[in-house]
Amino acid sequence: MRKLLLLVILFCCNSLFAQQTDTITRPDIKTAAKLFSITFTEAEVDSMYMAIRQRNIQYNRRYQLKLENSVPMSLWQSPALPGMQFETVQKQVKWGLPKNVSMPANKNDLAFYSVLQLASLIKNKKITSVELTQFFLDRIKKWGDTLQCVISITEDIAMQQARAADAEIAAGNYRGPLHGIPYGLKDLFAVKGTKTTWGAAPYKEQVIDEDAYVYTKLKDEGAVLVAKFTLGALAQGDWWYGGRTKNPWNQNFGSSGSSAGSASATVAGLVPFAIGTETLGSIVSPSHTNGATGLRPTFGAVSRTGGMTLCWSLDKTGPICRSAEDAAVVFYYIKGTDGKDPGAVNMPFNYSAKTDIKKLRIGYAKNFFDRIKDTSANEWKVIKAFEQMGVQLIPVNFPDSAAYPYDIVGITLASESAAAFDELTRTNLDDQLTRQNRNDWPNYFRAARFIPAVEYVNAQRHRYLLMKKMQEFFTTVDVVITPSFAGSQLAITNLTGHPALCMPTGFNKQGLPTSITLLGNLYGEANLLSVGRALQLNTGWEEVHPEKFKQ
Repeated sequence: MRKLLLLVILFCCNSLFAQQTDTITRPDIKTAAKLFSITFTEAEVDSMYMAIRQRNIQYNRRYQLKLENSVPMSLWQSPALPGMQFETVQKQVKWGLPKNVSMPANKNDLAFYSVLQLASLIKNKKITSVELTQFFLDRIKKWGDTLQCVISITEDIAMQQARAADAEIAAGNYRGPLHGIPYGLKDLFAVKGTKTTWGAAPYKEQVIDEDAYVYTKLKDEGAVLVAKFTLGALAQGDWWYGGRTKNPWNQNFGSSGSSAGSASATVAGLVPFAIGTETLGSIVSPSHTNGATGLRPTFGAVSRTGGMTLCWSLDKTGPICRSAEDAAVVFYYIKGTDGKDPGAVNMPFNYSAKTDIKKLRIGYAKNFFDRIKDTSANEWKVIKAFEQMGVQLIPVNFPDSAAYPYDIVGITLASESAAAFDELTRTNLDDQLTRQNRNDWPNYFRAARFIPAVEYVNAQRHRYLLMKKMQEFFTTVDVVITPSFAGSQLAITNLTGHPALCMPTGFNKQGLPTSITLLGNLYGEANLLSVGRALQLNTGWEEVHPEKFKQ
């Protein structure tokens, strides 16, 4: 009786299976195999035919199940390798608010005050948070459309938070240097009561009933959310459903991305700072393009809870500011985890403005700099600036093509992002995305369907070898100076999770900003920002602001 029952079940399953998968043929398998440079014999195709069809049934069953973008993988990335040791104790960080900070004769100059200068004004009651918040809201309303950098102005939230900050400070409860300071969020972070559009037309009415971790952390410090800024659709480039975010130095150019609005608005003085994210250049590239100071922290240094997932093993959250010191302040208050992001950790950030950078091992990527034959180029000016500061730079060869022989990051990003937006592709909602060119997300996600799981897994194994190479490299230096887009360093360091600080270095012949990037050890943001601060104190490149937005 049991055998008969099993036969009936098997017959029914096979009938269903035949109905659902009868479009797959043996020649299809041989043709598909060409995509992976594999040749199968007729006998081999015949042997695997039923297994492939059965697997396709399982795929179709999975397609019936809903998966929210916020659901993580059961596997997650850690940049730390076996045997690595890190600081574990968080020491007290003394920010030392500047004394004798005065209100400017021209109030518009407030737009370019540093975070600590603004904090001094607020703490010493020379301006209220409400007044400062209204000042920045007015600037956003004045310039937001010009730059196409704003998705939503959170005026009600801002004024409520500003009034609360003033009441607390009046009562003697000053929380710290972000208390009462306005800022903006890249609009892939959820905030209850606001739209979270991800910059993409299919989601422009989306409301997520959640407060992102980074928003919660800033709210706890008394910071004031004034706007949610543009990002290229689904975190690619600077084109979003409302247009293209502009470069404040020349509005004929875009701001790059995908943290397009965060960088553009900060450089134009619409906010003192903003929060961005990076998967593969989305903090570094707009910081370079707009002349901002952007910190891409170590992978996992800041929890991504409540943020849009693009690529689980590459996504990172960090501040976009006008100076390294501002970035240090903001990073200190957003770092850590709520335990909801499997890739995030709590690590100390023992930054000090008094760090003697001459005692650090600071290198420069000689193999990259040697390619820049013009010694008057801005990259070489950085080297000269450090030498004038008395820093003995160490020439090093940055691991490049030998360590990165094929496109590991492309396979990783494509596989994970296509999975994160599987439903978008399968339901043809991707047709609503503004950009539909060959290299834009819709086609990128579609093409990723043809990446075998075997290739994704082996890419991660090569990634592990790359991480070991970088671990070995950073035994010789604490910080390394590199041109922002030299060789494969952007791909390599995003894969290995190392932190980067991108800073302005002046302008090119077209009058657009140039930059340099400092790279640090895993969880070495304190050294990175100390070196960045020292460079800026001795050069002043970050103090140049676009004239148009000084009004």
